[in-house]
Amino acid sequence: MNFLAHLYLSGDADEIKLGNFIGDFVKGNKYQNYPEMVAYGILLHRSIDSFTDSHTDVKACMQLLKPGYGRFSGVIVDIFFDHFLASNWSDYSTVTLRQFARHAHTIFIYNFLMLPLQVKQFLPFLIQHKRLESYAQKENLFHVLEIMSKRTSLPSNSAYAMAMLHQEYELFERLFKSFFLELTDYVENVFSVSITKPETLIIR
Repeated sequence: MNFLAHLYLSGDADEIKLGNFIGDFVKGNKYQNYPEMVAYGILLHRSIDSFTDSHTDVKACMQLLKPGYGRFSGVIVDIFFDHFLASNWSDYSTVTLRQFARHAHTIFIYNFLMLPLQVKQFLPFLIQHKRLESYAQKENLFHVLEIMSKRTSLPSNSAYAMAMLHQEYELFERLFKSFFLELTDYVENVFSVSITKPETLIIR
């Protein structure tokens, strides 16, 4: 899962949100260097990733993208899933996406000295360009993918990813909703994280 989903799945605790946000950048047992609840968020991040990587719905999405991305297809799925979470945000949260993103930004800024160096370096960009909110518009994903292909080892094949998203949009969205419902239940039951959702949340 990508940044927005990890933050959402952290529930209401700011320290868990912080740990979940930096989870990819804290390796091995270095999580022990952080305050208890931040460390808990880092471990939650790792468990979410493990659950995601082994899920059949996620694997089905990855299979659709493998011709263009090979072993990097999971990265594209993460971005697509953040899009579906953002674009259906009112189904999952009682606060607006903008309110949620602004609160997350406040957490990151307040705890800036605790952030790993890589996070410190990209945080201004994430805030300035409203990255968490930008996932809601499908047309913004091309720009996200282009930036990632320039700054990471992700293959430069953004046109293919967007073509597949357009072609299989309903399938990707259906698989996301099925998977995310199970992931939310897993996080709440195994990690005792309370995620505030609209009472009317029913996903089919």
